[in-house]
Amino acid sequence: MIIQERMAAYINSLDTGNGAFLDALEREALREDVPIIRQDMQSFLKMLLAVHRPQKILEVGTAVGFSAILMAQNTEETCRITTIEKYEKRIPKARENFAASGLEARITLLEGDALEVMQSLEDSYDMIFMDAAKGQYIHFLPEALRLLRRGGILVSDNVLQDGDIIESHYAVERRNRTIYKRMREYLYVLKHTEGLLTSIVPVGDGAAVTVKQRDKITL
Repeated sequence: MIIQERMAAYINSLDTGNGAFLDALEREALREDVPIIRQDMQSFLKMLLAVHRPQKILEVGTAVGFSAILMAQNTEETCRITTIEKYEKRIPKARENFAASGLEARITLLEGDALEVMQSLEDSYDMIFMDAAKGQYIHFLPEALRLLRRGGILVSDNVLQDGDIIESHYAVERRNRTIYKRMREYLYVLKHTEGLLTSIVPVGDGAAVTVKQRDKITL
């Protein structure tokens, strides 16, 4: 936990949930160890959607479709969501969940490697939600910024890596060191690139919220 566990438990106890369908999907995902956004991140994301009111969203990392459905539920009916997933075993479940939610007409699932799919897109988006392989964020960033319109927001989830991000390189398990190094580089770039305004928020496992302030960003 990024904040004290008792405090997090209290904050989460105030939450009213996301409706019967998503609450059931969340319980199922937790039982089956499927990664979905944490409860406090869900609340934070809903607030961002209410303030920003995006009409076109790109999600990188679908899993079983929980966050795409959450975003569809908390945006206007005219909002369209494109989501990318490459893990073949989860794609049928995501499609099944989209249909069962009654929101499949607003959600487009693109199958394949996230970077390759992003490179093939020509549309522009009001908001991009990054929730895929954490070690790949730095590689996805140029395409994400190309696709994000000026004034749009990039939301990157799980950037604090359960606190590992502040540890010494040698204190991090060897198998996690590449992800650690790349995430530290990613956050540095977000905070030090002209034309980007980024706040790193200790909610859930950490979220970076970035506003693109210029039409073209040079990394």
